[in-house]
Amino acid sequence: MPDLSSRNPDWWRQAVVYQVYPRSFADADGDGLGDLRGVTDRLTHLAALGVDAVWLSPFYPSELADGGYDVADHRDVDPRLGTLDDFDAMVAEAHRLGLKVIVDIVPNHTSHLHPWFQEALRRGPGSAARERYVFHDGRGAHGELPPTDWQSVFGGSAWRRVPDGQWYLHLFAAEQPDLNWGHDEVRADFRTTLRFWSDRGVDGFRVDVAHALTKDLTEPLRDVGAVGATGEEALDRLPPGSHPYYDRDEVHEVYRDWRKIFDAYSPPRTAVAEAWVPGARRALYARPDELGQAFNFEYLQTGWDAEELRAVIAGSLAAAHAVGASATWVLSNHDVVRHASRLALPPGTDENTWLLSGGHAPAVDPDTGLRRARAATLLMLALPGSSYLYQGEELGLPEVADLPFEVLQDPVWEQTGHVRKGRDGCRVPLPWATTGPSYGFGAGGAWLPQPTSFAAYAVAAQDGVTGSTLELYRTALRLRRKLLEGEDLTWTRDTPPGVLAFARSEGWRCVTNLTGAPVPLPPGETLLSSAPLADDGRALGPDTTVWLA
Repeated sequence: MPDLSSRNPDWWRQAVVYQVYPRSFADADGDGLGDLRGVTDRLTHLAALGVDAVWLSPFYPSELADGGYDVADHRDVDPRLGTLDDFDAMVAEAHRLGLKVIVDIVPNHTSHLHPWFQEALRRGPGSAARERYVFHDGRGAHGELPPTDWQSVFGGSAWRRVPDGQWYLHLFAAEQPDLNWGHDEVRADFRTTLRFWSDRGVDGFRVDVAHALTKDLTEPLRDVGAVGATGEEALDRLPPGSHPYYDRDEVHEVYRDWRKIFDAYSPPRTAVAEAWVPGARRALYARPDELGQAFNFEYLQTGWDAEELRAVIAGSLAAAHAVGASATWVLSNHDVVRHASRLALPPGTDENTWLLSGGHAPAVDPDTGLRRARAATLLMLALPGSSYLYQGEELGLPEVADLPFEVLQDPVWEQTGHVRKGRDGCRVPLPWATTGPSYGFGAGGAWLPQPTSFAAYAVAAQDGVTGSTLELYRTALRLRRKLLEGEDLTWTRDTPPGVLAFARSEGWRCVTNLTGAPVPLPPGETLLSSAPLADDGRALGPDTTVWLA
């Protein structure tokens, strides 16, 4: 059994971490927006679920131009979500329940309302205040053109012009100006931020957009269109580490500096990188003298195919082991279509087109989606390394693809001129009860509308119900804690086509049938199955995972 106690500095290597999107988790004051007191009130749900840590998406002061990732103060709590006292109470309750606490840190950019950026606007061109951000004169006879062809993740140019004629860089929304990580004051301020939250008892950090902090700002600034693509698409077409603003080699200096801060605490603070870069480059962020872990998005993006999954799993484990890290696995988060819907989409489906159709083109069979989601979860939890769960997946929640356009909050919708629907469908507030104006989310309504179908997925509807998705997660996490040892697996030879099977060093096995027909069940004692076994227990049904002793 892995030692996940606070005494073990390596607790994170095999942990199960539960992501909370605070605005959609639980609303204690009834204003329709989730808050920290709501999180505290529901921590017993996470303890009963059996997770090891809770990761909170941003709860900092923000105008919500990007769901809280536009931060106006990195060392405070948004008053709509609570106070620092509420945060301290939440951490204390989490620790009392045996849960670690991980918080999001957003170092690439601030909100345009941040005091630093407001000062930069007031002081004007050439001021020291502008040096903390990336301001630049424009191209063209009168500076009327953006300085480069760099593109925003949310669509359009990554440059916004201000009234005095200069332009500032925003790789995300215009309300999120990029910081200049070549500036000593920026680096010093984030050291202060890391210590601030660590001193308040935070056990670790999830680093947002970890690959984008450092930019090549040498003159003249470089376009990326010359290689036939812009943004992250160019990463595969440029020599590693040479992209002008993504995954530059010098970004690792930042994280080596942060590691000194993490290791000054006992136990050391942990960190995980959100780095959308190819696998070999991603592993660099997870080196022991840097962040220690990096999210494995290749696994999330792999289709429901045995050979593809095997290749990604093997490659991910090899990349992590090569740098002394543990692997990470994730199926859903606040930025992607929930896997209970995504895994039911036909291969090659354009997810944005599907969202724009309200989830009708193509139609998704919810039973197929849930069956595959349950099988995928048991497969993920059997893998060596850390598993990251997203709030509501333990209920089997599907994507809310049919949100009306007029209620959308994600800036992607407006930024792309209503071309991309955005991420609101995975951020709809959770259902806790089968009745009420927001199904137990709060005393009032919810900031995004919940479908009536949520009643059947509510915690109250599944608690104690044999075979429910909630009880499957609880059982799987309880068993995982008992079974899990080591960080290796051995692939089973001669498996039928479409079947993924491996043994763990402890002698237990995981078998997943990704086909549409039953396959013979291998010998052994059945510990847990994602769906009832077929043929009177002699066969593994379609889209089903089983754990065998």
